[in-house]
Amino acid sequence: MNRPAVEVADILRAQGRRFLDQYQSSLSFQQLKVFRAVQSCRTAMLGGHLDACPKCGHQAISYNSCRNRHCPKCQTQARQRWLAARERELLPTSYFHVVFSVPHELNGLALTNPSLFYNLLFIASAATALEVAADPKHLGADIGMLSILHTWGQNLLLHPHIHCVIPAGGFSLDHTRWIKPRYPFFLPVKVLSRVFRGKFLAALRRLYRHHKFRCAGPSLELADSKQFGCLIHSLYKKDWVVYARPAFGSPVHVLRYLGRYTHRVAISNHRLVSFDGERVTFRWKDYAHGSQQKIMTLTALEFQRRFFLHVLPKGFVRIRHFGFLANRFRSSLLAVGRKLLATPHSSAPSNRTAPCEATLWHCPRCGDVMIIVQRFKPHELKLRCSDFDSS
Repeated sequence: MNRPAVEVADILRAQGRRFLDQYQSSLSFQQLKVFRAVQSCRTAMLGGHLDACPKCGHQAISYNSCRNRHCPKCQTQARQRWLAARERELLPTSYFHVVFSVPHELNGLALTNPSLFYNLLFIASAATALEVAADPKHLGADIGMLSILHTWGQNLLLHPHIHCVIPAGGFSLDHTRWIKPRYPFFLPVKVLSRVFRGKFLAALRRLYRHHKFRCAGPSLELADSKQFGCLIHSLYKKDWVVYARPAFGSPVHVLRYLGRYTHRVAISNHRLVSFDGERVTFRWKDYAHGSQQKIMTLTALEFQRRFFLHVLPKGFVRIRHFGFLANRFRSSLLAVGRKLLATPHSSAPSNRTAPCEATLWHCPRCGDVMIIVQRFKPHELKLRCSDFDSS
Protein backbone atom coordinates (compact mmCIF):
# COMPACT_ATOMS: atom_id res chain seq x y z
CA MET A 1 0.00 0.00 0.00
CA ASN A 2 1.30 3.46 -0.93
CA ARG A 3 2.33 5.91 1.75
CA PRO A 4 -0.58 8.25 2.54
CA ALA A 5 -0.22 11.93 1.68
CA VAL A 6 -1.09 12.93 5.25
CA GLU A 7 -0.54 11.13 8.56
CA VAL A 8 -1.93 11.70 12.05
CA ALA A 9 1.66 12.28 13.17
CA ASP A 10 1.98 15.19 10.72
CA ILE A 11 -1.02 16.89 12.35
CA LEU A 12 0.40 16.35 15.84
CA ARG A 13 3.77 17.74 14.87
CA ALA A 14 2.22 20.81 13.24
CA GLN A 15 -0.57 21.61 15.73
CA GLY A 16 0.27 19.50 18.77
CA ARG A 17 1.62 22.40 20.82
CA ARG A 18 -1.60 24.37 20.40
CA PHE A 19 -3.61 21.27 21.25
CA LEU A 20 -1.67 20.70 24.48
CA ASP A 21 -1.96 24.38 25.44
CA GLN A 22 -5.74 24.05 25.31
CA TYR A 23 -6.38 20.49 26.51
CA GLN A 24 -3.36 19.23 28.47
CA SER A 25 -5.01 19.80 31.86
CA SER A 26 -7.84 17.44 30.91
CA LEU A 27 -5.69 14.71 29.32
CA SER A 28 -4.74 11.57 31.21
CA PHE A 29 -1.15 10.36 31.54
CA GLN A 30 -1.96 7.60 29.06
CA GLN A 31 -3.27 10.08 26.48
CA LEU A 32 -0.15 12.21 26.85
CA LYS A 33 1.99 9.10 26.44
CA VAL A 34 0.17 8.22 23.19
CA PHE A 35 0.57 11.81 21.99
CA ARG A 36 4.35 11.63 22.43
CA ALA A 37 4.58 8.16 20.89
CA VAL A 38 2.59 8.95 17.72
CA GLN A 39 4.37 12.27 17.28
CA SER A 40 7.81 10.61 17.55
CA CYS A 41 7.06 7.41 15.64
CA ARG A 42 9.62 6.66 12.94
CA THR A 43 11.62 9.80 13.59
CA ALA A 44 15.16 10.27 14.88
CA MET A 45 13.70 10.88 18.35
CA LEU A 46 13.29 7.12 18.83
CA GLY A 47 16.60 6.04 17.34
CA GLY A 48 16.96 3.73 14.40
CA HIS A 49 19.02 1.16 12.58
CA LEU A 50 21.17 0.73 9.50
CA ASP A 51 19.74 -1.77 7.01
CA ALA A 52 21.78 -3.39 4.27
CA CYS A 53 21.05 -5.62 1.31
CA PRO A 54 23.23 -8.76 1.44
CA LYS A 55 22.95 -9.14 -2.33
CA CYS A 56 23.79 -5.74 -3.84
CA GLY A 57 25.12 -3.92 -0.77
CA HIS A 58 22.58 -1.09 -0.81
CA GLN A 59 22.29 0.60 2.60
CA ALA A 60 19.61 2.78 4.21
CA ILE A 61 18.87 4.16 7.66
CA SER A 62 15.42 3.42 9.13
CA TYR A 63 13.85 5.04 12.17
CA ASN A 64 12.32 2.96 14.94
CA SER A 65 8.57 2.58 15.41
CA CYS A 66 6.86 3.60 18.65
CA ARG A 67 4.90 0.29 18.75
CA ASN A 68 2.05 1.99 20.58
CA ARG A 69 -1.26 0.22 20.00
CA HIS A 70 -2.98 3.55 19.26
CA CYS A 71 -0.51 4.54 16.54
CA PRO A 72 -1.89 4.28 12.98
CA LYS A 73 1.53 3.17 11.67
CA CYS A 74 2.37 0.45 14.19
CA GLN A 75 -0.41 -2.11 13.91
CA THR A 76 0.57 -4.20 10.88
CA GLN A 77 3.10 -6.53 12.50
CA ALA A 78 1.05 -6.95 15.69
CA ARG A 79 -2.02 -7.76 13.63
CA GLN A 80 -0.21 -10.32 11.49
CA ARG A 81 1.26 -12.11 14.52
CA TRP A 82 -2.15 -12.18 16.20
CA LEU A 83 -3.86 -13.52 13.06
CA ALA A 84 -1.27 -16.29 12.70
CA ALA A 85 -2.14 -17.45 16.22
CA ARG A 86 -5.90 -17.22 15.61
CA GLU A 87 -5.59 -19.20 12.38
CA ARG A 88 -4.76 -22.30 14.41
CA GLU A 89 -7.94 -21.80 16.47
CA LEU A 90 -10.50 -21.56 13.67
CA LEU A 91 -13.15 -24.24 13.45
CA PRO A 92 -14.16 -25.68 10.05
CA THR A 93 -17.52 -23.93 10.03
CA SER A 94 -18.97 -20.57 9.06
CA TYR A 95 -18.89 -17.62 11.48
CA PHE A 96 -21.29 -14.83 12.37
CA HIS A 97 -20.65 -11.16 13.09
CA VAL A 98 -22.76 -9.54 15.84
CA VAL A 99 -22.39 -5.96 17.08
CA PHE A 100 -23.60 -4.62 20.46
CA SER A 101 -23.92 -0.82 20.85
CA VAL A 102 -24.91 1.40 23.76
CA PRO A 103 -26.97 4.63 23.49
CA HIS A 104 -25.05 7.90 23.18
CA GLU A 105 -26.67 9.17 26.41
CA LEU A 106 -24.11 7.02 28.25
CA ASN A 107 -21.07 8.61 26.61
CA GLY A 108 -20.42 10.87 29.60
CA LEU A 109 -20.04 7.89 31.92
CA ALA A 110 -17.80 6.16 29.38
CA LEU A 111 -15.48 9.18 29.19
CA THR A 112 -15.08 9.58 32.94
CA ASN A 113 -15.03 5.85 33.81
CA PRO A 114 -13.48 4.13 30.76
CA SER A 115 -12.17 0.94 32.42
CA LEU A 116 -15.35 0.30 34.37
CA PHE A 117 -17.66 1.18 31.50
CA TYR A 118 -15.87 -0.81 28.78
CA ASN A 119 -15.47 -3.83 31.05
CA LEU A 120 -19.21 -3.73 31.64
CA LEU A 121 -19.79 -3.54 27.89
CA PHE A 122 -17.71 -6.69 27.36
CA ILE A 123 -19.38 -8.59 30.20
CA ALA A 124 -22.99 -7.63 29.37
CA SER A 125 -22.65 -8.37 25.65
CA ALA A 126 -20.98 -11.74 26.21
CA ALA A 127 -23.46 -12.76 28.93
CA THR A 128 -26.32 -11.82 26.61
CA ALA A 129 -25.08 -13.91 23.68
CA LEU A 130 -24.25 -16.90 25.89
CA GLU A 131 -27.63 -16.79 27.68
CA VAL A 132 -29.77 -16.41 24.56
CA ALA A 133 -27.80 -19.12 22.74
CA ALA A 134 -28.23 -21.52 25.67
CA ASP A 135 -32.02 -21.09 25.55
CA PRO A 136 -33.54 -24.15 23.76
CA LYS A 137 -36.07 -21.83 22.13
CA HIS A 138 -33.27 -20.24 20.10
CA LEU A 139 -30.28 -22.59 19.88
CA GLY A 140 -29.83 -24.61 23.07
CA ALA A 141 -26.06 -24.67 22.80
CA ASP A 142 -22.87 -23.63 24.53
CA ILE A 143 -21.26 -21.13 22.15
CA GLY A 144 -17.88 -19.41 21.94
CA MET A 145 -17.14 -15.86 20.90
CA LEU A 146 -14.32 -13.46 20.26
CA SER A 147 -15.14 -9.86 21.24
CA ILE A 148 -13.41 -6.70 20.01
CA LEU A 149 -13.97 -3.25 21.52
CA HIS A 150 -14.26 -0.20 19.28
CA THR A 151 -14.95 3.17 20.89
CA TRP A 152 -15.31 5.33 17.78
CA GLY A 153 -17.72 6.11 14.99
CA GLN A 154 -16.56 6.99 11.48
CA ASN A 155 -16.76 10.69 12.38
CA LEU A 156 -14.33 10.07 15.30
CA LEU A 157 -16.95 10.88 17.94
CA LEU A 158 -17.39 8.51 20.87
CA HIS A 159 -19.44 5.44 19.92
CA PRO A 160 -18.62 2.47 22.19
CA HIS A 161 -19.56 -0.89 20.68
CA ILE A 162 -18.44 -4.51 20.69
CA HIS A 163 -17.81 -6.57 17.54
CA CYS A 164 -18.34 -10.29 18.15
CA VAL A 165 -17.16 -13.10 15.89
CA ILE A 166 -19.05 -16.29 16.73
CA PRO A 167 -18.78 -19.80 15.23
CA ALA A 168 -22.03 -20.90 13.60
CA GLY A 169 -23.38 -23.17 16.30
CA GLY A 170 -22.19 -24.64 19.55
CA PHE A 171 -21.93 -27.67 21.78
CA SER A 172 -24.85 -29.52 23.26
CA LEU A 173 -24.85 -29.35 27.05
CA ASP A 174 -23.07 -32.73 27.30
CA HIS A 175 -20.58 -31.75 24.55
CA THR A 176 -21.45 -34.79 22.44
CA ARG A 177 -23.13 -32.96 19.52
CA TRP A 178 -22.56 -29.82 17.48
CA ILE A 179 -25.82 -27.87 17.24
CA LYS A 180 -26.28 -25.74 14.13
CA PRO A 181 -28.20 -22.42 14.20
CA ARG A 182 -31.79 -22.31 13.01
CA TYR A 183 -31.80 -18.60 12.10
CA PRO A 184 -29.99 -16.95 9.13
CA PHE A 185 -28.64 -14.31 11.56
CA PHE A 186 -27.62 -16.85 14.23
CA LEU A 187 -29.81 -15.46 17.04
CA PRO A 188 -32.84 -13.12 16.95
CA VAL A 189 -31.52 -9.56 17.27
CA LYS A 190 -34.63 -8.23 19.01
CA VAL A 191 -34.20 -10.77 21.79
CA LEU A 192 -30.49 -9.99 22.01
CA SER A 193 -31.28 -6.27 22.19
CA ARG A 194 -33.78 -6.61 25.06
CA VAL A 195 -31.59 -8.96 27.10
CA PHE A 196 -28.49 -6.81 26.53
CA ARG A 197 -30.35 -3.67 27.60
CA GLY A 198 -31.59 -5.35 30.76
CA LYS A 199 -28.22 -6.78 31.75
CA PHE A 200 -26.28 -3.59 31.04
CA LEU A 201 -28.68 -1.25 32.87
CA ALA A 202 -29.06 -3.60 35.86
CA ALA A 203 -25.28 -3.74 36.23
CA LEU A 204 -25.07 0.03 35.76
CA ARG A 205 -27.53 0.56 38.61
CA ARG A 206 -25.66 -1.86 40.83
CA LEU A 207 -22.31 -0.14 40.24
CA TYR A 208 -23.84 3.29 40.80
CA ARG A 209 -25.50 2.14 44.03
CA HIS A 210 -22.11 0.97 45.32
CA HIS A 211 -20.50 4.31 44.35
CA LYS A 212 -18.18 2.76 41.78
CA PHE A 213 -18.74 5.47 39.15
CA ARG A 214 -16.98 8.81 39.19
CA CYS A 215 -19.46 11.48 38.16
CA ALA A 216 -17.46 14.48 36.98
CA GLY A 217 -16.96 16.53 33.83
CA PRO A 218 -19.41 15.34 31.15
CA SER A 219 -21.19 13.08 33.67
CA LEU A 220 -21.31 15.58 36.55
CA GLU A 221 -25.11 15.87 36.57
CA LEU A 222 -25.38 12.11 37.22
CA ALA A 223 -23.96 12.66 40.71
CA ASP A 224 -27.58 13.49 41.54
CA SER A 225 -29.30 10.13 42.09
CA LYS A 226 -32.58 11.50 40.73
CA GLN A 227 -30.91 12.49 37.47
CA PHE A 228 -29.31 9.07 37.24
CA GLY A 229 -32.67 7.38 37.88
CA CYS A 230 -34.32 9.46 35.14
CA LEU A 231 -31.55 8.47 32.72
CA ILE A 232 -31.95 4.76 33.46
CA HIS A 233 -35.73 5.02 33.13
CA SER A 234 -35.44 6.69 29.72
CA LEU A 235 -32.91 4.12 28.50
CA TYR A 236 -35.24 1.24 29.37
CA LYS A 237 -37.75 2.75 26.94
CA LYS A 238 -35.27 2.87 24.06
CA ASP A 239 -34.59 0.10 21.55
CA TRP A 240 -30.89 -0.69 21.85
CA VAL A 241 -29.00 -1.48 18.67
CA VAL A 242 -27.77 -5.03 18.18
CA TYR A 243 -26.71 -5.78 14.63
CA ALA A 244 -26.09 -9.18 13.05
CA ARG A 245 -24.77 -10.20 9.65
CA PRO A 246 -25.26 -13.47 7.80
CA ALA A 247 -22.55 -16.07 8.25
CA PHE A 248 -19.11 -15.73 6.67
CA GLY A 249 -18.40 -18.27 3.97
CA SER A 250 -15.27 -19.96 5.31
CA PRO A 251 -12.48 -19.68 7.89
CA VAL A 252 -10.38 -17.83 5.28
CA HIS A 253 -13.04 -15.11 5.12
CA VAL A 254 -13.01 -14.94 8.93
CA LEU A 255 -9.27 -14.20 8.92
CA ARG A 256 -9.75 -11.43 6.37
CA TYR A 257 -12.53 -9.95 8.47
CA LEU A 258 -10.50 -10.15 11.68
CA GLY A 259 -7.60 -8.46 9.93
CA ARG A 260 -9.83 -5.45 9.26
CA TYR A 261 -11.20 -5.14 12.79
CA THR A 262 -8.85 -6.42 15.48
CA HIS A 263 -5.96 -3.96 15.54
CA ARG A 264 -7.73 -0.87 14.29
CA VAL A 265 -7.24 2.61 15.69
CA ALA A 266 -9.77 5.44 15.60
CA ILE A 267 -8.71 6.52 12.11
CA SER A 268 -6.16 5.15 9.66
CA ASN A 269 -3.76 7.42 7.84
CA HIS A 270 -5.23 6.28 4.53
CA ARG A 271 -8.59 7.89 5.39
CA LEU A 272 -6.94 11.31 5.64
CA VAL A 273 -7.42 13.39 2.49
CA SER A 274 -5.60 16.65 3.24
CA PHE A 275 -4.16 18.92 5.91
CA ASP A 276 -3.52 22.59 5.12
CA GLY A 277 -1.88 23.40 8.44
CA GLU A 278 -5.15 24.43 10.09
CA ARG A 279 -7.89 22.08 8.90
CA VAL A 280 -7.99 18.30 8.45
CA THR A 281 -10.14 16.62 5.80
CA PHE A 282 -10.89 12.89 5.90
CA ARG A 283 -13.21 10.28 4.40
CA TRP A 284 -15.98 8.69 6.45
CA LYS A 285 -19.00 6.42 5.98
CA ASP A 286 -22.38 7.78 7.04
CA TYR A 287 -24.06 4.60 8.30
CA ALA A 288 -27.22 6.55 9.18
CA HIS A 289 -27.71 7.24 5.45
CA GLY A 290 -26.99 3.96 3.71
CA SER A 291 -23.21 3.89 4.39
CA GLN A 292 -22.64 6.79 1.98
CA GLN A 293 -19.01 7.80 1.51
CA LYS A 294 -18.62 11.41 2.61
CA ILE A 295 -15.92 13.97 3.30
CA MET A 296 -15.57 15.75 6.66
CA THR A 297 -13.37 18.73 7.51
CA LEU A 298 -12.42 19.63 11.09
CA THR A 299 -10.02 22.09 12.64
CA ALA A 300 -6.75 20.47 13.64
CA LEU A 301 -7.58 21.04 17.31
CA GLU A 302 -10.99 19.36 17.03
CA PHE A 303 -9.50 16.47 15.04
CA GLN A 304 -6.91 15.86 17.77
CA ARG A 305 -9.53 16.16 20.51
CA ARG A 306 -11.65 13.47 18.86
CA PHE A 307 -8.66 11.23 18.15
CA PHE A 308 -7.55 11.19 21.79
CA LEU A 309 -11.06 10.33 23.03
CA HIS A 310 -10.24 6.76 21.99
CA VAL A 311 -7.06 6.15 23.96
CA LEU A 312 -7.74 3.19 26.23
CA PRO A 313 -6.57 2.96 29.86
CA LYS A 314 -3.18 1.39 30.45
CA GLY A 315 -3.27 -2.40 30.20
CA PHE A 316 -6.89 -2.52 29.10
CA VAL A 317 -7.54 -5.68 27.04
CA ARG A 318 -9.60 -4.80 23.98
CA ILE A 319 -9.80 -8.30 22.44
CA ARG A 320 -11.35 -10.97 24.65
CA HIS A 321 -12.64 -14.55 24.38
CA PHE A 322 -15.77 -15.98 25.98
CA GLY A 323 -17.69 -19.26 26.19
CA PHE A 324 -15.85 -22.29 24.88
CA LEU A 325 -13.25 -19.93 23.33
CA ALA A 326 -12.26 -18.59 26.76
CA ASN A 327 -8.57 -19.18 27.56
CA ARG A 328 -9.34 -21.79 30.20
CA PHE A 329 -11.22 -24.12 27.85
CA ARG A 330 -10.10 -23.17 24.35
CA SER A 331 -7.51 -25.83 23.49
CA SER A 332 -9.49 -28.84 24.71
CA LEU A 333 -12.88 -27.73 23.39
CA LEU A 334 -11.55 -26.73 19.98
CA ALA A 335 -10.27 -30.28 19.59
CA VAL A 336 -13.73 -31.61 20.53
CA GLY A 337 -15.35 -29.17 18.10
CA ARG A 338 -13.17 -30.29 15.19
CA LYS A 339 -13.99 -33.88 15.94
CA LEU A 340 -17.74 -33.21 16.05
CA LEU A 341 -17.56 -31.22 12.83
CA ALA A 342 -15.72 -34.18 11.29
CA THR A 343 -12.96 -32.09 9.74
CA PRO A 344 -9.28 -32.54 10.65
CA HIS A 345 -7.28 -29.65 12.07
CA SER A 346 -5.10 -29.59 8.96
CA SER A 347 -8.02 -28.24 6.93
CA ALA A 348 -7.69 -24.83 8.59
CA PRO A 349 -6.50 -22.09 6.18
CA SER A 350 -2.80 -22.30 5.52
CA ASN A 351 -1.34 -18.86 4.83
CA ARG A 352 1.07 -18.49 7.72
CA THR A 353 3.90 -17.34 5.47
CA ALA A 354 1.94 -14.33 4.19
CA PRO A 355 1.96 -12.32 7.44
CA CYS A 356 5.74 -12.69 7.79
CA GLU A 357 6.35 -11.67 4.17
CA ALA A 358 4.18 -8.60 4.60
CA THR A 359 6.41 -7.25 7.38
CA LEU A 360 9.74 -7.64 5.53
CA TRP A 361 11.49 -4.73 3.85
CA HIS A 362 12.87 -5.49 0.41
CA CYS A 363 15.77 -3.74 -1.27
CA PRO A 364 14.54 -1.00 -3.65
CA ARG A 365 17.35 -1.87 -6.09
CA CYS A 366 17.39 -5.66 -6.38
CA GLY A 367 14.37 -6.83 -4.36
CA ASP A 368 16.27 -8.98 -1.86
CA VAL A 369 15.36 -8.85 1.85
CA MET A 370 17.15 -6.08 3.78
CA ILE A 371 18.80 -7.01 7.09
CA ILE A 372 19.70 -4.91 10.13
CA VAL A 373 23.46 -4.47 10.51
CA GLN A 374 23.66 -1.77 13.21
CA ARG A 375 21.36 -0.08 15.73
CA PHE A 376 21.55 3.54 16.90
CA LYS A 377 20.30 5.46 19.90
CA PRO A 378 18.76 8.87 19.16
CA HIS A 379 21.95 10.87 19.83
CA GLU A 380 24.03 8.37 17.84
CA LEU A 381 21.60 8.47 14.96
CA LYS A 382 21.94 12.23 14.55
CA LEU A 383 25.69 11.90 14.08
CA ARG A 384 25.40 8.80 11.89
CA CYS A 385 22.83 10.44 9.59
CA SER A 386 25.10 13.40 8.94
CA ASP A 387 27.99 11.04 8.11
CA PHE A 388 25.72 8.86 5.98
CA ASP A 389 24.35 11.83 4.02
CA SER A 390 27.81 13.28 3.34
CA SER A 391 29.30 9.99 2.15
